[in-house]
Amino acid sequence: MAHLHNKNIVLGVSGGIAAYKSAELVRRLQDLGATTRVVMTRAATEFITPLTMQALSGNPVHLDLLDTEAEAAMGHIELARWADLVLVAPASANFMARLANGQADDLLSTICLATSAQLALVPAMNQAMWSNSSTQANLEQIQRRAITIIGPDEGSQACGDIGPGRMVEPQEIARHAASLFESGLLDNLNVVITAGPTREPIDPVRYISNHSSGKMGYSLAQAAVDAGAKTTIISGPVNILAPEHANCIQVQTAAEMYDAAMDQIGQCDIFIAAAAVADYRPQLAADKKIKKNSANMAIELVRNPDIVSDIAAAPQRPFTVGFAAETHDVLTHAEGKMNNKKLDMIIANDVSDASIGFNSDDNAATILWPGGSADVQRISKSQLARIIIATIAERLSAISAGTGTKS
Repeated sequence: MAHLHNKNIVLGVSGGIAAYKSAELVRRLQDLGATTRVVMTRAATEFITPLTMQALSGNPVHLDLLDTEAEAAMGHIELARWADLVLVAPASANFMARLANGQADDLLSTICLATSAQLALVPAMNQAMWSNSSTQANLEQIQRRAITIIGPDEGSQACGDIGPGRMVEPQEIARHAASLFESGLLDNLNVVITAGPTREPIDPVRYISNHSSGKMGYSLAQAAVDAGAKTTIISGPVNILAPEHANCIQVQTAAEMYDAAMDQIGQCDIFIAAAAVADYRPQLAADKKIKKNSANMAIELVRNPDIVSDIAAAPQRPFTVGFAAETHDVLTHAEGKMNNKKLDMIIANDVSDASIGFNSDDNAATILWPGGSADVQRISKSQLARIIIATIAERLSAISAGTGTKS
């Protein structure tokens, strides 16, 4: 069943009579689970009001290239990073011409150039304009950039003409948007992902933990589901709903996460260790609250089991992916961890930057594997998750073809 759960969509509305359909499109995208923010060109506001789109989307409508209310007044960058998909519906002949030529003279066209998300256009215009050689040349130029074109349909038009150029109906656009995330890259594979922090009890009311929000692990789970995998999340305590169609096993401590991971190993093709597991735990957890009776208190810590290392060392090991959240010498530490633990891949990120990593919706990372690497600049965690899943699929394909090495 088509869905857009946990997807952020920027809906761009350019000037044309078909803009009235964009109101229904917001609803259809939301029905499939998407969060939608609307960006309108000034011409679009002549056909449908921003207030209508704001009421339907539940978010302010964006109109201006330089927005003093946005982060550093750079609204186009903020929205470009936020989006998983930029969907322009309707896309007028004028908008297509400007996009084909790389113009960025308003907010919507600038977002289209600045985003690393998927980009899709839904053309809508008079049949003669659609058939014009200039429009068709612009269409070819746009398609060469791997931009998805949805439609147009044929039929009667507002001007009285009949022919190609009608905007595809909103329900069909929403279904097509959902299909853009269904890659099938991991069809029939079992993926197990650890996510979130662990909590190591000191006494009944205190524990040792960390700042992990679980957002990266849960984004990976959604990306794995979208790729067709049977997906299991082994999750520490977080405030995130698990993706639909994913099995979620809730745990608290590192020991519980270890046991749950080992239970899954026999039916696991890919294991992704995205959780921030506590390296140490108190040797003894008090069964009653420790009272504040002295100026100092010492807690003896013992080492927790290393989940990803033991998974990678298993006789029938899955393709094993680790994470290295570091504050300095990031790549050196990550590569050492990958080699020492015999991982097939590791994701290195610098958590000293408070704007990415723990608790943030964004991340930047370097994906490393034996003999190769790929840098990913700052993007949303959901976008990064899809890149990681696609890279895993590429590595598995290379190993199957004999052109890649498994640790």
